[in-house]
Amino acid sequence: MNFSEQWLRSLVNPNVSRDELVARLSMAGLEVDAVRPVAGEFSGVVVGEILATEQHPDADKLRVCQVSDGKETFQIVCGAPNARAGIKVPFAQLGAVLPGDFKIKKAKLRGVESFGMLCSATELQIGEDDSGLLELDVTAPVGQDIRELLNLNDVSIEVDLTPNRGDCLSLTGLAREVGALYNLAVSLPVITPIAATIEDSVKIELLAEKACPRYFGRVIHGVDLTRKTPAWMVERLARSDIRSIDPAVDVTNYVMLELGQPLHAFDLAQIQGGIRVRFAEQNEKVTLLDGQEITLTEQTLVIADHQRVLAIAGVMGGENSGVNVEHTQDLFLESAFFDTIAIAGKARSYGLHTDASHRFERGVDWQLAGKAIERATELLLDIVGGQAGPVVEAVAPAYLPQVAPIKLRAARVNQTFEFDLTDDEIESLLSVLGLVLNKQAAGVWLVDVPSHRFDISIEEDLIEEVGRLYGYDKLPVSYPMVPLAPKANPETKVGLPALRRLLVARGYQEAITYSFIDPKVFKLFHPEEPALELANPISAELSSMRASLLPGLLKAVAYNLNRQQSRVRLFETGLRFVGQLDNLKQEPMLAGVITGTRLAEEWAHGKDNIDFYDLKGDVEALLTAAGDFSSYSFEPCTEHGFHPGQCAQVLRNGELVGYMGALHPQLASELDIDQPVFMFELLQSAVIQGKLPTFAELSRFPEVRRDLALLVDAIIPAQEILTAMRGAAGEFLTQIRLFDVYQGKGVDPNRKSLAVGLTWQHPSRTLTDDEVSSATQNVLTLLEERFNATLRK
Repeated sequence: MNFSEQWLRSLVNPNVSRDELVARLSMAGLEVDAVRPVAGEFSGVVVGEILATEQHPDADKLRVCQVSDGKETFQIVCGAPNARAGIKVPFAQLGAVLPGDFKIKKAKLRGVESFGMLCSATELQIGEDDSGLLELDVTAPVGQDIRELLNLNDVSIEVDLTPNRGDCLSLTGLAREVGALYNLAVSLPVITPIAATIEDSVKIELLAEKACPRYFGRVIHGVDLTRKTPAWMVERLARSDIRSIDPAVDVTNYVMLELGQPLHAFDLAQIQGGIRVRFAEQNEKVTLLDGQEITLTEQTLVIADHQRVLAIAGVMGGENSGVNVEHTQDLFLESAFFDTIAIAGKARSYGLHTDASHRFERGVDWQLAGKAIERATELLLDIVGGQAGPVVEAVAPAYLPQVAPIKLRAARVNQTFEFDLTDDEIESLLSVLGLVLNKQAAGVWLVDVPSHRFDISIEEDLIEEVGRLYGYDKLPVSYPMVPLAPKANPETKVGLPALRRLLVARGYQEAITYSFIDPKVFKLFHPEEPALELANPISAELSSMRASLLPGLLKAVAYNLNRQQSRVRLFETGLRFVGQLDNLKQEPMLAGVITGTRLAEEWAHGKDNIDFYDLKGDVEALLTAAGDFSSYSFEPCTEHGFHPGQCAQVLRNGELVGYMGALHPQLASELDIDQPVFMFELLQSAVIQGKLPTFAELSRFPEVRRDLALLVDAIIPAQEILTAMRGAAGEFLTQIRLFDVYQGKGVDPNRKSLAVGLTWQHPSRTLTDDEVSSATQNVLTLLEERFNATLRK
């Protein structure tokens, strides 16, 4: 909300600077977003009266004006189209300084001397009309300083209010706040009922009493809307970011800003039969004041007559009943209380947002409507004349807000803020807000809340008000007490940050994706499992909770590939959600995806694409980080989403902890991915768990290595061969390494050749050839018996 500082200070004027006032408002929860001057920086500009004009002798578009400042007459050359005798305009005298540090000097324009400058609104930065000179009121005193005349030493303050403080969407509400902050009396507008001078009225029917339990209406005959809105009102509206339209609209907007109650003026001649407040019929139409035709739904509250819809209640009036300056002679003025729930979201559902809907959605004082219509009547009669009829009220008392006293305890206040306020201090802080504290016992009150503070309904609200008025910056500061004794570092685990750093070092980038995914994508990965559906998803494409981190990462891969980023390495840590609510498992996972070339583009190496074993190397690096890689094994498998010939399950001591492999080509096509992608997903709990490191003394004695070329059946996994060899090689085996796999010429098509290096080392002596040969023979014997393996010749 924007408001004029001068307008606020006319209601309550604390003896503090503008900066101090702004800071205090922000500290009280009314955050000030901006403070903008209402005019540019200028000086030496006074009210000038054009006494006479004549055509410039050498320029068709220039006129030579004789301008008086009340003391002397000056010759001014001016090119404004509205420069004419008899008007009063801003006159920048010699020596004046205009915005932009533009100094006025004596000049000669096309041979004619000019002793000053006549100004438009844009040249003084007080408006956007640059079509001609700014014409002042005919009563403006000639020679008076323009800044003083137009109250330009003012600022427009923009306040960003939280949704619960709808009471501050008015100057009255802001003035109450300032008065409470500085313990000052507030000079609120004196509103006296306007006596009816005619008996005309309009019948009002409440057909939706819960949505609109109170509605006031008044007829005003014989108005003259061709009259101009007073300059003071136009300026206050402008400084609140509201454009002047005509006196009827200006008055309703002014009262809305002043009191906080939106009102609307109808053309009485357009109302047929009377006013009916009802819900719209399905597909009923109305053309609004902005010319937009709206098709209404049954949940929309409307103001109608006996034939058609006149307005969307609390949002905007209709074009067919709007006030017309040239033709409207009689007004019907409405002021109503609408239930917040009935109005909330309706404007937005039609692509609208108005000052009225902004207020009704946040709440309006339910006892304010009657006062507002009297205030608007007073202003209208003063500006456009006319005769007012009686105020007609339609009310459904059963649906008006019921306000019960709230119990407040001093002990709860002091416990919350951890300080000691006396009963008198609490009463002093709250009573300035208009709250009535009825003391029941020492430190206990029943508090009556005024209708304009509809945001206060429970004891916690009152406690918040105490803290706010006391000053958030004055509240005692306490820090949480935590034990600072050093904790033992669990050496049997590796931290997740370390795993993140490891992957980053291997060229990955961390990604964060949504925990909810497209149901169609969920089915691609988990066709046999029901998805956990969200009750209120942000979109239909994000309505299923993920049972794997891979769909989100693959979507990120597709996004990058579509933007010519062909080499992608991403990983993510997060939860997967398995099962339904009655048996839901939330498991922390670690997943990664890679695609593109093995190495970044570079002249010194090739452009080979990554393959399964690049991914396996990354996974093995993760599993090695905790120091217990020997407990892991890889076995071929089939899993949804993975290529059936390039998929392995990761086991730890025989227990499944994850999968790795290539993305299934069919899924790649479904996800709009046109190049091979490899991926893995592991349980975090398994990856971070290791074993306690132990020291083993380094042997000073030489190693002995034997290389074996074995022929085995092609279908036997190499891992089974290596595991069996490790068990048969004896206790002094220190390393076993598969360094070659061969199938081709010279080898049976159903067999393969595995080249394995075995290394032995004794900790305290040199191994003999006989010992190594015996261990080697044990290995060969076991392999022959179990796998029908033979040495390749």
